[in-house]
Amino acid sequence: MLEFQNVSLSLQKKEVLKNINFTVAPGEMVAILGASGTGKTSIFRLLLGELKPTLGSIQLDDFALEKLSYSNLQKYRRQIGVVFQDFQLLPQKTVFENVAFALEVCGEEEKIARKVPELLKLVDLWEKRDQFPDTLSGGEKQRTAVARALIHNPKILIADEATGNLDPQNSKDIAALFHVLHKERNITTLFATHDPILVEALKPRIIRLDDGKIFFDKKGITLAEAFAGMI
Repeated sequence: MLEFQNVSLSLQKKEVLKNINFTVAPGEMVAILGASGTGKTSIFRLLLGELKPTLGSIQLDDFALEKLSYSNLQKYRRQIGVVFQDFQLLPQKTVFENVAFALEVCGEEEKIARKVPELLKLVDLWEKRDQFPDTLSGGEKQRTAVARALIHNPKILIADEATGNLDPQNSKDIAALFHVLHKERNITTLFATHDPILVEALKPRIIRLDDGKIFFDKKGITLAEAFAGMI
């Protein structure tokens, strides 16, 4: 169970988040929407422990994130898989090596031979395993990033504008992959997006932010209502 309890965040004397309250159940899929600058990425940075709330608390199961020691924060972060808009792949490493790298830095090389092929087959990139990122399409780069995000069997998958650099067909492909992961692996999924394709395909619960506050928190709404004033 993930819970934001009366969370406020100020950065450089500006209040970015204002008394945010929401709970995400295990296995739930939630889209966080809002215009640029409304606090979507700040919520993810708090969830990753990159920032600490100015006020309030963030609870994941029995842990208060803002109270974790540095060593425990590193262990906690392995429970969170992250997918970024700009992929953040290592250009000098192959697809296989990019996914394996997360295990190498944690001293878990013995898992590479089993885990990496499993994940590359899951995202349909096994045939591309020896290629470098600059030879891949945008969709293939993002699927590589998804495989990397899954390497530690995370409880939560975070996607920050995961289709922001993709064309409509690749957006649909990433949406289909998220659907498979959610259905087959029951991964709690939180994603920020401006992409109606992703929302239409996944039909998540929607938390809409406006000026650092929760404007609404609903499920089963139309695209027009979800994106009103944004598109």
